Amino acid sequence: MKIANIACAWPPYAGGIGNGARQIGQLLAENHELINFNPQTLRPWLQYGHGAFLPQLFWRLPRFDYIYLHYPFFGTAEIIWLFKLFFRKPKLILHYHMDVKNLGLTAKILSLPSRLIRSSLLNQAETIISASLDYIQASQIKKYYSSHPEKFKEIPFGLDLDKFKPKALNRPAENKIIAKTQEIIHYINDKFIKKNRLSLLFVGGLDRAHYFKGVPILLRALAELADDNWRLTIVGDGDRRKEYEKLAAELRLTDKIEFLGRLDDSELVRSYQNADLFILPSINTNEAFGIVLIEALACGVPVIASDLPGVRSVFSNYQEGLLAEAGSVRDLRKKLTFIFHNEGLRRAMALAARRRAEEKYGLGLMRERLEELFTGMNPEADNL
Repeated sequence: MKIANIACAWPPYAGGIGNGARQIGQLLAENHELINFNPQTLRPWLQYGHGAFLPQLFWRLPRFDYIYLHYPFFGTAEIIWLFKLFFRKPKLILHYHMDVKNLGLTAKILSLPSRLIRSSLLNQAETIISASLDYIQASQIKKYYSSHPEKFKEIPFGLDLDKFKPKALNRPAENKIIAKTQEIIHYINDKFIKKNRLSLLFVGGLDRAHYFKGVPILLRALAELADDNWRLTIVGDGDRRKEYEKLAAELRLTDKIEFLGRLDDSELVRSYQNADLFILPSINTNEAFGIVLIEALACGVPVIASDLPGVRSVFSNYQEGLLAEAGSVRDLRKKLTFIFHNEGLRRAMALAARRRAEEKYGLGLMRERLEELFTGMNPEADNL
């Protein structure tokens, strides 16, 4: 199969669409001929933010069997829509990543054509993929889902669980002697080295496009905590970083928060492994899933995340972590306090987090689901 994998963003830019598109492309390329198209591989005729006009696709797509379009992609979704008006082949698979909200005036005007043709584009798609149908059922296309549920397929993101894994001391041990040794080491580390200080972690883009990550909510919740025995590491970068550093200073948190910027993969894994708690305080449904959540779970780190469609489906409340009211400083502070004062539960959540990742978020499982997708559309192709 020849597949055109089309996305508005691509690493090293930090973002769910780009990272998700790369991951899907890598998995599909194992068994198919795949080419990635994005503003890095094709020169846009026009570009604004993550929107880009790539009319070159119109004469490149006919040689493919499938178009795998990562939506939203303002400026190029319209090219795909126009192409499909004239050509039945290649077949269109649309991966609906997220709603887009709170656009500025210019972005609203430029995105208008894409929003006008959205329903028609959905009709053109053979299948619509989402990491979470819970998200779809509350999204801007929920009415379309209600009338066409058979077109939708849930394929959660996956991880290399041999790469994202707990430190050796945090992995469950079947041998009773090893388990007891781990318990003693944890006690010494917590009481005499860390002195009961919890290491908190946030990972996400710090640019305007990721305004919805809720960093100010997190900082204000921490400033209101009665507990003082914590440290926060913020991984990520962007044009709002200085704004967040200034807010931390205003809240007198500078000595308790470290901004690390972007990290390479090995440094990122170590950041997860060294954390006691991961926090994703997103404020609205621009957050549709949270790949960072499954990275934390895979490393055996319990999470606190906003109670949002899609996000809430990644883990089970009070089992691998806690859900907090989106946008609420008060509720996030309440959930942080609860974790701080329930060490036994936090440790149980850490073990459950890794189990959840192994059961649901392995790369192998994601690969199988993607291959089933193409097999289902081509039942005669036994060699996929």
